[in-house]
Amino acid sequence: MDEILTQNLNIELVRVDNRLVHGQILESWVPHVKAQCIIVVDDAIAGDVFNKTVIRMAVPSEIDLIINTIEDFVHNFVFERNSGKNTIVLFSSIKDVCKAFALGFHFDKLNIGNIHHEDFKVCCSPSVFLCDTEIDDILKLLENSGVAVELKRVPQEKAVNIKEALKNYCKNST
Repeated sequence: MDEILTQNLNIELVRVDNRLVHGQILESWVPHVKAQCIIVVDDAIAGDVFNKTVIRMAVPSEIDLIINTIEDFVHNFVFERNSGKNTIVLFSSIKDVCKAFALGFHFDKLNIGNIHHEDFKVCCSPSVFLCDTEIDDILKLLENSGVAVELKRVPQEKAVNIKEALKNYCKNST
């Protein structure tokens, strides 16, 4: 096991963003949470040498980067509040973050920064377009866990509560 896998990690941000590592993460979120580590949790990326290399090239060398499958991530890391390296955990989809939660990666707050689904039913913000399956997964997460879900591209932006963004959808679907 990598040395970094045995270190305690202090999760400062859990985010869904289909772009994973990009300018908003590196220029806004990393300084905002004083991140020393970024974890990309994505089964496809973890098995793709080319995409892993591209992501590694984008992340500054002073920030640790870990790229894992969902199951390896959930089973191999030690997470403690206010202990260890400040860490950002990135998922590319709602489905993946919900799977990680179901497998035991529990968190209090989820940031949704960017999702563009071709078959979207609801435009929740300028950068979040959700389909029925994603909405159902979010509603189950909210109902069963008490996780606060916010829509927010960058730290300086006012967060939108997902319940507020979905209230018309939920009324129309009942």
